[in-house]
Amino acid sequence: MKGIKDKFPHLPDEVSGLRDLAYNLWWSWHPEGRELFKLLNRQGWFLSNHNPVKMLNRMNEKELQAAASNPHFMRHYRSVMARFENYINPKAGWFCENITAPERCRIAYFSAEYGLHHALPFYAGGLGFLAGDFLKECSDLSIPLVAVGFMYPQGYLRQMISSDGWQVGACEMIDRENAPIRKMMDEEGNPISVKFPIMDQPIYLEVWEVLVGKIKLYLIDTSSEVNDPWNRVISDRLYTGDLEQRLRQEIVLGIGGARVLHHLGLDYSVIHLNEGHPAFAILERIRQRVEEGMSYQEAFEQVHKTTVFTTHTPVPAGHDVFSYQLMDKYFGSYLPSLDLSRDEFFRLGMSPSRPEGFNMTAFALRGSAYRNAVSAKHGWVSREMWKEIWPDLALDQIPIGHITNGVHVPTWIDRRLGDEIFNRYLGRTWLEEHDSPAIWELVDEIPDRILWEHHRFMKEMLIAKIRERARLKWRRQGSDPNNIMASGVLLDPAVLTLGFARRFASYKRPTLLLQDISRLSRIVSDRWRPVQIIFAGKAHQDDQQSKQLLQQVFSAAKDQSFEGRIAFVEDYDELLAQYMVHGVDVWINNPLPPMEASGTSGMKATLNGVPQLSILDGWWIEGYNGKNGWAVQGAEGPERDVKDAAAIYELLEKDIVPLYYDLDEDGVSHGWISIMKEAIKITGPNFSARRMAKEYARRFYLPAQEAAVKNELRRKGEDYKVDLFGRI
Repeated sequence: MKGIKDKFPHLPDEVSGLRDLAYNLWWSWHPEGRELFKLLNRQGWFLSNHNPVKMLNRMNEKELQAAASNPHFMRHYRSVMARFENYINPKAGWFCENITAPERCRIAYFSAEYGLHHALPFYAGGLGFLAGDFLKECSDLSIPLVAVGFMYPQGYLRQMISSDGWQVGACEMIDRENAPIRKMMDEEGNPISVKFPIMDQPIYLEVWEVLVGKIKLYLIDTSSEVNDPWNRVISDRLYTGDLEQRLRQEIVLGIGGARVLHHLGLDYSVIHLNEGHPAFAILERIRQRVEEGMSYQEAFEQVHKTTVFTTHTPVPAGHDVFSYQLMDKYFGSYLPSLDLSRDEFFRLGMSPSRPEGFNMTAFALRGSAYRNAVSAKHGWVSREMWKEIWPDLALDQIPIGHITNGVHVPTWIDRRLGDEIFNRYLGRTWLEEHDSPAIWELVDEIPDRILWEHHRFMKEMLIAKIRERARLKWRRQGSDPNNIMASGVLLDPAVLTLGFARRFASYKRPTLLLQDISRLSRIVSDRWRPVQIIFAGKAHQDDQQSKQLLQQVFSAAKDQSFEGRIAFVEDYDELLAQYMVHGVDVWINNPLPPMEASGTSGMKATLNGVPQLSILDGWWIEGYNGKNGWAVQGAEGPERDVKDAAAIYELLEKDIVPLYYDLDEDGVSHGWISIMKEAIKITGPNFSARRMAKEYARRFYLPAQEAAVKNELRRKGEDYKVDLFGRI
């Protein structure tokens, strides 16, 4: 097998390494890689929206030859390529250096979405960015993992707001020729095609490869012209509202994904299911073992012992349930290959509280030995939700643990904060040791004035970016002047700035701050201590209720009584998220408990010294210590929104606003800086993807791999003497 034919044929031999560098997302979290492309063609880098593949495709041979003849560029080129090649070494990294026989461990990670970079918009929200951060961290740690997902031809929604505040827009087609992604080819140069039957009708799966540092992500594509139109659109759109098409997607992701890995010759012994969408991979692993001669029960036990399942959804309605009629339609011809009866199969997906169909989460829970929620609170919620699967166990004995989510520090930390401040005061090895609490204690050594001025600069950058977007919108489509005002052109970097940016969904309560308009108006319009609020986020295309909430926010942004201090920034994406978590002063999070499984946007903000004001739910229950931000307990009953909003207003009026504007003679609020420092110190070691990935490796992957090795040796009739930690 090999990748697509060589791209950039006009690339001179002297700089041929740019091809490998451009197609590996390593550059997206290593600033030296981005700086090299910027040095090559500064204007092209910005015009390509920071996409090196697109930039190189647009450059001509003369421009590239000039770079290859430039001694200054070539010095940088050789330096960056040496770092890249050293990083890619699969035998270097935490996993290889700390685990006995690391070559034994092979993990396959399945997820319906990945948030890696805005050039590859295969995501809808936090689940995708969590998966993307996880792949990057596994690469940094050299955890031997291969990933599977979907090659969606359409990216996520490109959002536009109409004059009446209604979300409109369409999914933009991904330009595959100009994206850091390559179609897999066979030795003859033809696209790899994996034949996969659904209801005895063959579907041909093509495969695309994304390189994420040392990790290979394989994306399944059903759009081949050899497929009939109904099958071509299986991979067409993330989270389709058509239930039958959703089932077909999940069959292709789980069963088809496992077959793709087998076709590529990629051996793995542990599987990690990120949510229930790919859970049918369990069935395919069982089928492969039954085909080798095992009984169904023996095959199930082996697969069960080597399967990890992470649930992210804290409400029953959020889990996929498919009717038995649909399941019969699609699995009637598949079950005999498992030596499994229809009734036995349906029992695996049975949920007594939702008996109307086959529950994917119930199936994944029964099919896995290692199960986790994504925060301590979510663990309790999940045990309560799924206790019916283990009716004989006490609630605290339900076998669903938790590994709290984390964020990839190199991706989300502001570069200036890391390079100019942390390198100086925490030491130049801070990034390599960022899961060590001792490193972060040195944050106290940073002079208050330096941190204050740095954050003021980041806020200026954020507001400049918002104004630039508003200007481009005005030039591109024209607009009602009130709509342009609502886009944030009147924001002031000297004003205390709150940020609310995330997927718009009713449980996230994006309109909570608008409960009492007159009180909010007094807060934001205070003559001496004003406040401004930046909103951003997209509603799902089929979620009319969330679109209405967004419309209410936009209406407030247009309301002249707020004097332009409320803004809604349209088309929220990964790039804007970077500016937001670096530049606002307070991160707002007000979900309806207990519906926030974890939440990671607040982690990204607090990592950069932006304190969070949040309802106590998800990760904030573990993260809040009384000194690193503010918390609202969360009311109960029908008046909970009114009470929670009042609690937030009171915190703003009595604590947050006075503290921010309590400036010394140099214009610095030392009390505010104290909270910023505490936010960084708590988040850095405790809520990083590094801590999270190491937990998965130690608690799940290694024990599961040990079980896999025992199974293999037992099959060969050998004794198993030494485990993966080297113990006898």
